[in-house]
Amino acid sequence: MTNAQWFMLVGGLLLVMGLTASILKRSPITSAIVYLAVGLLVGPSVLDLFHFNPLKESMLLETLTEVAVLISLFAAGIKMPVPVNFTRWRMPILLATVSMAITVAMVAVFAYYVLGMPLGAGVLLGAILAPTDPVLATDIQIRHPGDHDHLRFTLTCEAGMNDGSAFPFVMLGLGLLGLHDLGDFGINWLLVDVLWATLAGIAIGVVAGVALAHAGWKLRSKPHQHQLMDDFLGLGLIGVVYGLTIMANGWGFLAVFFAAVALRQTELKLALGAHLAFDSSKTQQIARAYGMPNTEPEPLPTVSFGSLVFKEHIERLSEVVLVLLIGGSLYLNSWTWQAVGLSLFLFVVVRPLSVVISLLGTHTTWRIRGLAGWFGVRGIGSLYYLMYAIQHGLPEALSLQLIQMTLIVVTLSILLHGTSVKPLMELFWRRRH
Repeated sequence: MTNAQWFMLVGGLLLVMGLTASILKRSPITSAIVYLAVGLLVGPSVLDLFHFNPLKESMLLETLTEVAVLISLFAAGIKMPVPVNFTRWRMPILLATVSMAITVAMVAVFAYYVLGMPLGAGVLLGAILAPTDPVLATDIQIRHPGDHDHLRFTLTCEAGMNDGSAFPFVMLGLGLLGLHDLGDFGINWLLVDVLWATLAGIAIGVVAGVALAHAGWKLRSKPHQHQLMDDFLGLGLIGVVYGLTIMANGWGFLAVFFAAVALRQTELKLALGAHLAFDSSKTQQIARAYGMPNTEPEPLPTVSFGSLVFKEHIERLSEVVLVLLIGGSLYLNSWTWQAVGLSLFLFVVVRPLSVVISLLGTHTTWRIRGLAGWFGVRGIGSLYYLMYAIQHGLPEALSLQLIQMTLIVVTLSILLHGTSVKPLMELFWRRRH
């Protein structure tokens, strides 16, 4: 397929999706299924018009998936409701840590005993498949900053955090394969890859998000009243935070997510403080006493809200391109019993069991636990970790094996979760109300 034909394919698909948006919204499937179907049709599975080779293009695919995940993490962090407290965040934290570790362990055991893979490869496979996806799971995530749905919040927050919390397990798998220094008895892995990288990522993200919020608020307030380019500020925050965290040997995905959370939370606190200060002012009290009109000024715009729309457009475009590439990477013989069996084991056994175990002792309803246990969407994040491992020297034979299994898991996730999300979520809302 030439560049001109590729542009025609993507452009035509975007036109069709744009013209039929209302029809797709009422249909029982997600947009990712449409993109996947087109990719399978024009790919080697059916018409064989083009074939994308993830192994040869691993550097390109790593970059594309990296950008897509960063944009999605930033958009997810901005939508987090206020305020941040441990009671509300307890469930997603448990899912992003305890459930994550259980998933990696169970997949590693399955890969070692059933698939006959080395232990290091099994751990790496578990780390690749463990994180839920912030890109392809938009239908079960928070839709806007004012959305306070508990299930949506939990799944969005989990996806925002576990794309960073999976990194230590990726490094553990690479270390067991001899591609990363774990240190004596794993001390380097524990101190650097787990503790330092995690804490550094969170700290850098929070500090940067708070700093940008105060800077933007001050420049927009009197006497400056500057007009700011929120899209540039949002993208700039992503780039600076991610780059700085990587240079500090921290986990950049965690940093970008918490930078967005800190930015949104700080801006809303500043806006609330300004509103309370104005409402309690003597002038406003006198105006209310004499029945005069409310003289409260228009609220100042925020960087987080102003940059959200643009980020969502980039997120949708990246979803189109990457899911098309997934469909164009699969052959009919890619559907082996090992790959399909691993996918079903992950969706039907590992994810529900890990959710139930991690939420023991919480007061979460079984209905929410059940839905959270099913909607462990795998997608672009898994592809990024796979390409990351390949770029760090993974042997070709093992790379091809992991590529096949990861692509089948992501494809089945798109199909199974994409066809069940709307009916199940509608049933959940109907019973709740």
